[in-house]
Amino acid sequence: RAPNDIVMDGQGGFWFTDHGIRDGVARTSDMSSILYARVDGSEIREVVFPVDAPNGIGLSPDGSTLYWAETHTGRIFRRTVSAVGELAASPPLDPTLVLHGLPGHQLLDSLAVDAEGWVCVATLINGGITAVSPDGSRVEHHATGDVLTTNICFGGDDLRTAYITLSSTGRLVSIRWPRAGLRLAHQ
Repeated sequence: RAPNDIVMDGQGGFWFTDHGIRDGVARTSDMSSILYARVDGSEIREVVFPVDAPNGIGLSPDGSTLYWAETHTGRIFRRTVSAVGELAASPPLDPTLVLHGLPGHQLLDSLAVDAEGWVCVATLINGGITAVSPDGSRVEHHATGDVLTTNICFGGDDLRTAYITLSSTGRLVSIRWPRAGLRLAHQ
């Protein structure tokens, strides 16, 4: 109902989030999903359901782990990619599926993964980019001064330039990132 973010897998397909729709008047909220589709249009299917307002999505540098951020829960989830467009089974309520949960009232938006596997997620309210190490043990917060920091991507010759959208002020800024960004998987 509300496709949001996308990550290409370099295998002829892409993962994407369905953020769902929240209706304050009707007091309803969709439970939504993570989906996989083939670039040629031959396939599209739901892979993970239910999830709560998934937003950013990315793959680890080796493509073996899929990450997504849930906006309202403030959590970054991870699942093992077992085959093209497939995720390994996981037991219900498996706590290892959560890479990191942010404390307090913080909302998550889009994300990018850097070349060292850090998940870099735009963080609303706290205003910045929160970077979480691949094992979830270390967290960095790169403040932007804008409470509606919504997106990050990497560019430049060495992929060490982070481009960040600051939505409350309508600006796109660039900063030097501590690690190189992950080159996107295009065919």
